[in-house]
Amino acid sequence: MTAPLFSGRARRSVAALGAVSAGLLLLSACDKPTPLATVTVGTSSVSAEAACHSDKEPLSMDKVQECVTDIKDAKTIQYGRGDTLRLGVEPDVVEDGKRWSAILDGQPITEPSSNTYRSFPGADVFATGGQGEAPASKKLAILQIAEDGKPLAVWSFNLELK
Repeated sequence: MTAPLFSGRARRSVAALGAVSAGLLLLSACDKPTPLATVTVGTSSVSAEAACHSDKEPLSMDKVQECVTDIKDAKTIQYGRGDTLRLGVEPDVVEDGKRWSAILDGQPITEPSSNTYRSFPGADVFATGGQGEAPASKKLAILQIAEDGKPLAVWSFNLELK
């Protein structure tokens, strides 16, 4: 009769160590998620990861334009005239001298900021200035800007008029 090389306890320990190692290997192969940007209107909020981003190089202006205008999977939030619009980004977005700015239908509505939160109480983002009927929706983008002023990421949202 031969004796086992490892006891039952040792085999379980080796199996557990192997499972942990395999799990860590799988996790290291995953892409790191981008920080979230959040849009809040009243008590409703939507958050999203960046629609476009680059870990290595700044985005080209063509890519930024495409990300701002060709939004396919953008989160949508209802907005009523006079509601308070709140925009927020995670701290990772503004670390190391980076800033962010909000763009509504292709036009900047904020100066680049290193704060993680902006609030626009009573803003009427659907105002037309007497230029006809208001659109049913608008595209809102949050643009991350590097210290040198080059775009790094774009988060995209849709505002729908209630």
